[in-house]
Amino acid sequence: MKTILKTIFVSSIIFLSCTTPKTEKHESLPEVQFAIKEIEKAKISQQNSENFPAIEFLLDTISLKTEAYRVQTSKNKIVIFGGDNKGMMYGGLEVAEQIKLNNLIKDTKGEPFIKKRAIKFNIPLDARTPSYDDSGDAAQKNILNMWDWNFWTTFFDEMAIHRYNAITFWNPHPFPSMIKLEEYPDIALEDVCTTTLTPVGKENEWGDPQLVTSNVMNNLKVVKKITIDEKIIFWQKLMRYAKERGIDTYFITWNICPNSVATPMEPYYKTFGINIKNEKPGKYGITHQMDNPKTIAYHREAVKQFLVTYPDLKGIGVTAGEHMPKKWEGEYNREQWLWESFGLGILDAKKEQPDRKIDFIHRVWHSDMEQIMKYWGEYPDSFEVSFKYAKARLYSSPTPNFADEHIKTMKTYDLDSWWNLRNDDIFVYRWGDPDYVRTFLNNFPKERTAAYQLGSDGYVWGKEFISKHQELSGQLEIKKHWYNFMLWGRLGYNNQLDQTFFIKKLSSKFPGIDSKLLYKTWQEASKIVPQVNTFHWRNWDHMWSVEACIARPALGGFREVTDFIDNPIMSGSNIINPSSFAKASIVNEKINKITPLQIVNRLNTHAISSRNGIKKLQEQSIDNQELSVLLDDILAMGYLGQYYAKKIEAAVALAFYTETKQISYKNNAITYLEEALEHWKAYTHISEKNYSPQMLARTNKLDWSQLIQHVKQDITIARNF
Repeated sequence: MKTILKTIFVSSIIFLSCTTPKTEKHESLPEVQFAIKEIEKAKISQQNSENFPAIEFLLDTISLKTEAYRVQTSKNKIVIFGGDNKGMMYGGLEVAEQIKLNNLIKDTKGEPFIKKRAIKFNIPLDARTPSYDDSGDAAQKNILNMWDWNFWTTFFDEMAIHRYNAITFWNPHPFPSMIKLEEYPDIALEDVCTTTLTPVGKENEWGDPQLVTSNVMNNLKVVKKITIDEKIIFWQKLMRYAKERGIDTYFITWNICPNSVATPMEPYYKTFGINIKNEKPGKYGITHQMDNPKTIAYHREAVKQFLVTYPDLKGIGVTAGEHMPKKWEGEYNREQWLWESFGLGILDAKKEQPDRKIDFIHRVWHSDMEQIMKYWGEYPDSFEVSFKYAKARLYSSPTPNFADEHIKTMKTYDLDSWWNLRNDDIFVYRWGDPDYVRTFLNNFPKERTAAYQLGSDGYVWGKEFISKHQELSGQLEIKKHWYNFMLWGRLGYNNQLDQTFFIKKLSSKFPGIDSKLLYKTWQEASKIVPQVNTFHWRNWDHMWSVEACIARPALGGFREVTDFIDNPIMSGSNIINPSSFAKASIVNEKINKITPLQIVNRLNTHAISSRNGIKKLQEQSIDNQELSVLLDDILAMGYLGQYYAKKIEAAVALAFYTETKQISYKNNAITYLEEALEHWKAYTHISEKNYSPQMLARTNKLDWSQLIQHVKQDITIARNF
C-alpha cells in the first residue's frame, strides 16, 4: 500500500512539474545557464532553431537521484528534470547532444554509473612549487598556462561536457603559491617562475621527484608578475567556476615536501641520493624531517589556512611518501605525522567553519591500513582511500588484478576507494577503444568504488606543444585527445553507450568521413599499445615508454631485443614469454598459455587492419587538418604495432637459438629485426611529419630519428648474439 501511495505521489509531483510555469530560480542557475548555452550552440549548428519547442528546467528530488535527469517531450514543451543542479545540467547537455546528432529530441533519462568521475591533474604551479616531476617539456611549457583564466574555463567546460564531476590537483606542496600565513609571512611566493634550465635527460638532474632542488632554485625566471593576493583571488574564482560546472575540486599532496620553504635538495647526480638527516634548516627552522615540531606546526597551519582561504575546495588528500621513514615502531610514526599536520589542520579549519564538510582521501602507498585507521578512524567527514588500480599502465588490460588484496582490506575497514588510473603510456597519439573503456569500468568492484581519477605522473595535460601545424599548435590536450577523455567520462556516467552513439559522435566531429570505418579503424589501432604492455610488462612510469621503446637511462634506456626474451608478463594475462616458450617447446611440453607468436599474430592483425582502414579513409576527400593528423596517428600506431611484432618474433627466434644453437634461428632473428627497422622508419616518418621531439620526464627523450640508431643496434646485437 505504501508503494502504491508513493507512486501516486511521485506521479502527481511530475504532473504538477510539467504544468508549472518556468521559474527564474532554475533558469538562472550557473549549471543550467551552461546547458542552455550548449543547447543554443547545437541549434545554430543545425540551422534549425525554430523547430524546437520551449525548454524548461525543473528539479525532481523525489524520483531522481543525485546527478540524474529525465527529459520529457511534448508538442509544445520540453521539460528537463534533474535530481539536483548537476542533473539538470546533464539533462540539458543531453538535449544539446540530441539536437546536434539527431536534429530531434526524444524522451530519455540518465543517472551516474560511477558516482565520482575525476581527472587527475599534476599541476606545476611554479618552478619553486613543482608537480611530481617537472623535468620534462610538458611541465615546463605549461607552468604559465596554470595561471591562465581562459585555459581553465575551457578545460572545465570540456570536463562538464564529458560528464566529469571532480578534478584532483596533485602537487607536493602547493601552499606557498596559493596562500599567505600570518605566522609565516616570508613563505608566500609572489609572481610565477620557471627555470632557465633545459632538461637534457641526465639521471635525476633535478633531484628526486616531488622535491625542488638547488640548481632549479638558483636558475629562476619570472614569467608572470602577480601578487599572492591576486593568486588567491584567481584560484577562488577558478574553484567557484569549476563548481558551477558541476566539478568538485580536490588537492592531493606528496610528503614530506616543503618546497621553497625548506632548504633545497642537491641534484641526485651530485649527491647520489638525498640525505635529509643533516640538512640545514630552512625558513622558520622548517626541514624535511618528520620529527621536526616546526615542520609539523607549519604544515598544520598551512592546511588550515588553505581550507579557510578556499571555501569551494571540496576536499584534500595525502600521500605517505617516499621521504618518510617506513618503520612503524621505535620512531615518529608517519601516520602520526599526517594526523598531527593535515588531520589537526583540517579540524582547526572546521572550528572556524563549523558547517563545512571536508572530504579526505588517503593514498594507500607506503602505508599500513591498520596504522591509517589508528589515526584516521574517527575522521568526522567523508574518509576514502586511493589506490593505483592498474599501476602505471592504464592501457594494458581492462581487467587488472592488482587491487584484489586492497579490496579485501577495504571490506575489513568498511572503506571505499578512489581508483587511480595512471596513463603513463600514451602521450602523443590519439587513442580510442570504447569497448576497452567500458570493460575496464565494469570491472570495478562497484560496492567499494568511491571514484576513479584519470591522469599521469610523468605528463602535464595542459596545452599540447609539439604540433607542427599552426592550426593545432597550442591546442588544449583535453581537446586534442577529446575522444579519449570523452570515453572515460561518458562511459563513467553511462556505461551503456554503444557503438552507434560513438559513430554518430565521429560523424558530427568529422562530417563527410565514413564514420563507421573510422570507428573500427581507430579501435583496431588502439588495441596495439595494451597488447604490447601486457606482453612486455613494466610496472611504473620510469620503467617504460611504449611510444618510444625506452626506459629511464639508469634502467638501461632503449629496450633492446634481448630485453624481450625473458621479460616479465603482466600478472593475470596468461601469456608465456619467449624464453619459457622456447624451453617448453623444445621438450614438447604442453603450453596452456598465450604464446609470443600468438601475440605477434594479434599485433599484426590490428596493425594491418588499421593500416588498410586508413588507406580507404585517406582516399576520401579530407579538408580537415585535425582529421588528417588523426588518420596519421592511427597509421603511426599501425607501424608501431608491426615494429613490436617483428621485435617479439626476433626475441622468440633468439630464445630458440639459445636452447638449440641452430644458426637458422639466429638468421631469422636478424631478418625480423631488419623488417622491424623498416616499420620504425615508417613510424618515424609519419610522426615527424606532424610532431616535434620532446623530453619525457619519467623516461627520456622521445626523438624518433635519434632512436633509429638504437633500432639498428638490435640487428647488431642479434648478429653477435
